[in-house]
Amino acid sequence: MKKLFSSIKDKMKGNLPLFFLVVILFWLKTYAAYRIEFNLGIDNKMQEFLLFINPLSSALLFFGLALLFKGKIQSTVLILMNFLLSFVLYANIAYYRFFNDFITVPVVMQTKVNGAQLGESALSLMSPLDIFYFTDTILLILFVAKKWYNPGKLVSRKPGAVVILAAVATFMLNLGLAEKDRPELLTRSFDRNYLVKYLGAYNFSVYDVIQNARSASQRALADSNDITEVENYIKANYAAPNPEYFGKAKGMNVIYVSMESLQTFMIDYQLNGQEVTPFLNSLAHDGKTFYFNNIINQTGQGKTSDAEFIMDNSLYPMSQGAVYVNKAQNTYQASPAILKSRGYTSAVFHGNYKTFWNRNEMYRSLGYDEFFDAEYYNMTDENTKNYGLKDKPFFAESMPMLESLPQPFYSKFITLSNHFPFKMDEGDTDFPAAETDDNVVNQYFQSANYMDQALEQFFNDLKTSGLYDNTVVVLYGDHYGISENHNKAMEEIIGKEITPFDNAMLQRVPVFIHVPGVDGGLVNKVGGQVDVQPTLMHLLGIDTKDYLTVGSDLLSKNHREVVPFRNGDFVSPEVSQIEEKCYSTETGELVEGAGCESLAEKARVELQMSDEIVYKDLLRFYKPEGYEPINRNDYQYIKKDIPFTEERNGLGTQQ
Repeated sequence: MKKLFSSIKDKMKGNLPLFFLVVILFWLKTYAAYRIEFNLGIDNKMQEFLLFINPLSSALLFFGLALLFKGKIQSTVLILMNFLLSFVLYANIAYYRFFNDFITVPVVMQTKVNGAQLGESALSLMSPLDIFYFTDTILLILFVAKKWYNPGKLVSRKPGAVVILAAVATFMLNLGLAEKDRPELLTRSFDRNYLVKYLGAYNFSVYDVIQNARSASQRALADSNDITEVENYIKANYAAPNPEYFGKAKGMNVIYVSMESLQTFMIDYQLNGQEVTPFLNSLAHDGKTFYFNNIINQTGQGKTSDAEFIMDNSLYPMSQGAVYVNKAQNTYQASPAILKSRGYTSAVFHGNYKTFWNRNEMYRSLGYDEFFDAEYYNMTDENTKNYGLKDKPFFAESMPMLESLPQPFYSKFITLSNHFPFKMDEGDTDFPAAETDDNVVNQYFQSANYMDQALEQFFNDLKTSGLYDNTVVVLYGDHYGISENHNKAMEEIIGKEITPFDNAMLQRVPVFIHVPGVDGGLVNKVGGQVDVQPTLMHLLGIDTKDYLTVGSDLLSKNHREVVPFRNGDFVSPEVSQIEEKCYSTETGELVEGAGCESLAEKARVELQMSDEIVYKDLLRFYKPEGYEPINRNDYQYIKKDIPFTEERNGLGTQQ
């Protein structure tokens, strides 16, 4: 044994060979943890390569810092760095075992409140075999104790500088390849799983710290005086409810359904003589449902999550990034919280995992009582596509959970099937594809038809359950499905050349509101997604005059019709500004002169007022009369048993 140690010592003579041995051991340990502990969803060889390479830049950077020191300080710093990074890795492993998620700065802060409750659970998730994740730290301590790693007092800092430069170069290569495989990875940070998969657990931690520091600085500089201007603006632009409809849905349940990627042009559209969305068409013409056909999609980079945010808060999303990711810790006065004090239970149903779009954190700030995510569903290959559960099994399997909620309830269903690139599995629909040279456009009609069938199934299930007669159902398109990159094929579909104005009009999304016992019909007022929440609140008999929401009731006689896009463009009944050009809304022709300037300023101010609230977290300084603030620490979304009935159990697998 002594000869073996002596042989290793001779071969490792000098500190740099031992240093790189430590780097390699740490690198391989981290990669092993990725494969053993985390379910990151590797879809191709590029992602596999990035998962393998991403721990290297972190190891070189943080361990390289130790080489800038001399003597015992260098070895001490190296041990500390190795231990801290190992601790970060293991903390994420333990947390992931319980929450299927990664630790963020807000989670660390949260342990001050929930630490005692989580402690026992954390201990139960640990195993004696977990010592493996600290094996390289133990070996490093042994190297130093045996004086195999023993830097002298006079040491050049050049090796440290070279190693750090190598770390930066490795990271830039990693980031470049990640951006190629997943464009806008950092600006559209969909999910912590993506960031860890592409950039690694350690780089994700650095990114998370930076994001929270930026957010904290904006918030820290705000004070209660900042709310005054915002409050004055919003109250001056308040639209009083229409007395004909105010309170007509008081005490009723509410179901929101996010219709993934559905655009308004699909309603009543016929492909080769066949209606693409026959069920939604029937709602548009039944005289019992409000159909809003002129609603502007106001989402930003957050897409579906932005639409959710708008619908719950009547505020605009961020111009860059996503509120769900960047401002999840803010104070909000969202619909679930407003209704909670009026006896409502709230819940979200979603056939993807709770970390997607940071929903498990954001919903706590919004005050949702329950979150039924993928853990509650039968996520077989047959039942899933794109980003999660197909719509038919999703609605069918959700019914027992919906029926288990105490009434009245406020709920939200997030569909997934009609998602880019829209390809359907064989047997899911017999609706024909379009016949352009663009498969994305061709397949869009098939997936939209499938979603329409699923919605009809859901409505029938609501009627069978008895919920239909006491439930307001709000269906909304969350964002566009076909972007302007596909305009060539879309010109074949609509039979005309698509101008920038036409393209903007194509991004309108349909909104339906069905209120039992209330006659509806077509409402073609120009409106935005921000207008849906105050419309619903007034139907429920809750006046929004004291809440800081930027939307206005679509059924109000004073509804304002200057509707901003998130990028600063706007639409109004008379003129619209698209890409800094002014168009007649009626004809789509360019308008000479300054026809849009005053309305453009109105749109700019409205966006600014909303941004003040979101970026500075101003609602922490404001409490409407009668509103009871929620405490986000009261909400934890841990899977619980749901009583399934024999009639419903397994329906999702039979569709």
